Amino acid sequence: MPVPLDDLMRAISLGAVAMMAAAGVLEAGRKRFDLFGMVVVALAAALGGGSLRDLLLDRPVFWVVDQTYLIAALAAALLTFFLARVFVLPARLFLIPDAAGLALFTITGTKAALVWGAPWLVASFMGVITGVVGGILRDVLCNEEPLVFQGPLYATAAWGGSLAFLGLVAWDIQVGVAAVAAGVLIFLLRVVAIRWDIGLPRFTSRP
Repeated sequence: MPVPLDDLMRAISLGAVAMMAAAGVLEAGRKRFDLFGMVVVALAAALGGGSLRDLLLDRPVFWVVDQTYLIAALAAALLTFFLARVFVLPARLFLIPDAAGLALFTITGTKAALVWGAPWLVASFMGVITGVVGGILRDVLCNEEPLVFQGPLYATAAWGGSLAFLGLVAWDIQVGVAAVAAGVLIFLLRVVAIRWDIGLPRFTSRP
């Protein structure tokens, strides 16, 4: 039996929260934070982007309305924290759940803005905000230069996937199918960009 669209989008949102929380813990682990510090970073990473989106759209903040998202973020953070104490994890492992969280959050953010009546361009930027702001907060709290401002494609991959999602929906593709296709596109763009160090041109000035 097909999964109802609302249930699918909620499952995607919960997955995004868990992925971003795990990525936050793995990133903060390089700074040797204690458990409390890890949880703070994980919650900022998992909930920050969606919170800003909801505030800009003047709608109830998602994790305040439904505490399941907060519970999912806490559970993912604690599980990752204790798994890291048992298993040796590569230093750059956080990039994989971060890419997955970026993809999932971007699509759910775009969809949420559309449902709220935002125009397509605004909806695409709301998707990007949902996808990248949590990562920015995570990197700032870890005293790192945010990934979104340097290195392989990040916000660009999110925006491209958001526009692809909007385009598929405009062509009357079923929303669930469009969400999965666009999410996979964002994830693959990010992973390929990391693998081959593909980024936007950097600012330079002639002397």
